[in-house]
Amino acid sequence: MTEPTPPEPSYEEAREELVDVVRRLESGGTSLEDSLALWERGERLAQVCQQWLDGARQRLDAAVAPDAGDGAGKR
Repeated sequence: MTEPTPPEPSYEEAREELVDVVRRLESGGTSLEDSLALWERGERLAQVCQQWLDGARQRLDAAVAPDAGDGAGKR
């Protein structure tokens, strides 16, 4: 039986944790194994942030598209 996948963090949560991961990596003092685990977590958090930003861009693009369906933006 597989464990349920935890829900994705919000953009703000992922960004905050990513900042913490970077700070910990920059400060040093961790083992190679811990550093690799932090790096991998940071990569995943960066992907989550990018997905949120891509989704926001798509929503904005759809909202300002000249053919958005409600006639907005047409003169």
